[in-house]
Amino acid sequence: MVVAEKNGDQVLLKKPARPLTVKNVLSHTSGLPFRSALEVPTLDRLPLADRVRSYAMTPLDFEPGTKYQYSNAGINTAARIIEVVSGMSFERFLDERMFQPLGMKDTTFWPNEAQAARIANSYKPGPDNKGLIEITIDQVQYPLTDRTNRYPMPAGGLFSSAADLARFYQMVANGGELDGRRYLSEAAVKQMTSRQTPAEMSNNYGFGFSAGERIGHGGAYSTNSYFDTRQGLIFIWLVKHAGYPGAGAESQEAFRKAALESISK
Repeated sequence: MVVAEKNGDQVLLKKPARPLTVKNVLSHTSGLPFRSALEVPTLDRLPLADRVRSYAMTPLDFEPGTKYQYSNAGINTAARIIEVVSGMSFERFLDERMFQPLGMKDTTFWPNEAQAARIANSYKPGPDNKGLIEITIDQVQYPLTDRTNRYPMPAGGLFSSAADLARFYQMVANGGELDGRRYLSEAAVKQMTSRQTPAEMSNNYGFGFSAGERIGHGGAYSTNSYFDTRQGLIFIWLVKHAGYPGAGAESQEAFRKAALESISK
């Protein structure tokens, strides 16, 4: 069902004009919310199948295909489809099809003790927007090494490194191939990095990536990564900030400009 009207605590539901599609969940035009009411206090406390079942019980925020709304629920739903089609858990599918063959040695949903010790600390602005206060990631449970109470979260639960991300982006930049091995077809890469949102929408989004001149994805804690198709460069910005004090928000662009200057000399 889809929300047709809201009036205070009353919500009027109706049947959507059409079912949502795989294209909708991959391009954030499904109408699915960011999360369901069961995904509290963190987003990784339930098995993926249970989470997706909870989305099916939650009304859509709008008619599929009519708006863009970033949705963790949509990404998780796409991952669950992979599990059903492949007969493998999502984490195993990624590990066997992508991470191990690509040599992404530090990319995992469950960092081991040595990897966890290397994870960058997270920060938020201090009182009066001055200085920094160390915090934890509020979307996941701790300890991060816990394989009993933590479940893979496709929409934002992977831990990685700059080196691993560089391998992944090199593969995408090469049309799905790296070091003589093909991971994705050229057609698939072109499709996922091309605009999939309707032309009338302001958001230029592909399948899991922003489309256009810069193909990539930002993160909730100020991380960013993309392949600049015009310059032929890969940009990876790994920080862990839930907001910046002072002029800290200008640091990413300053870093990008400094990197461009260093390689142009």
